[in-house]
Amino acid sequence: MTDGYAVLFDMDGTLIDSNYLHTVTWWEALRQYGHTVPMTLIHRSIGMGTEQLLDHVLGEDRDKDETDTLDTAHQALYARHWPSLVPFAGAARLLRACASRGWDVVLASSASERELTVLRKVLEADDVIAASTNSDDVDTSKPAPDLVSVALKKVGAAADRSVLVGDTVWDVQAAERAGVRCVAVLSGGFSRDELLQAGAVEVYEDAATLLADLGGSLLAKAG
Repeated sequence: MTDGYAVLFDMDGTLIDSNYLHTVTWWEALRQYGHTVPMTLIHRSIGMGTEQLLDHVLGEDRDKDETDTLDTAHQALYARHWPSLVPFAGAARLLRACASRGWDVVLASSASERELTVLRKVLEADDVIAASTNSDDVDTSKPAPDLVSVALKKVGAAADRSVLVGDTVWDVQAAERAGVRCVAVLSGGFSRDELLQAGAVEVYEDAATLLADLGGSLLAKAG
């Protein structure tokens, strides 16, 4: 039986300032294989899993045999930026503050295991992270609810007692489909109206703003 309380954190665009690096490196990877896609369309797809992102930018009738090749190219290009990745101001303190208020803190990420290791080192908050997910945990990523459901199971948390913090409409949709409330931040590049219309319960400027108003948010106290 699941009866715990969990706060699930998306990583890219929520805790780590990386969405635009993903946009540029997907753009480069696609160009390497003959696909010229506007960066704005790619940016609107960041937060999706690889399959869903490629369907969104190339169309569902795309050559599915290219998926692994394009994903590998993107990962290689993105890895060049690992040394310069930084967390958003207040990100680690936000996780610690949530843990101190009784929440199980979970990183709900669809990054590869190797990339997740890098992101956790950048974040420097392992002392309060109860569990994490990676791309190996699910076959279908956001906006499907699978990743959120797996994250909840890892800490034995109930969906109706949990909250996901994310930055894209895909995070919001995944949370809603899993029966989890979503607090959104604007740091990934989606607008307040888009996030609210997608179903976010609260929207904050960024991790630091959410931290400053934690007592008045859904994350005020577990339970």
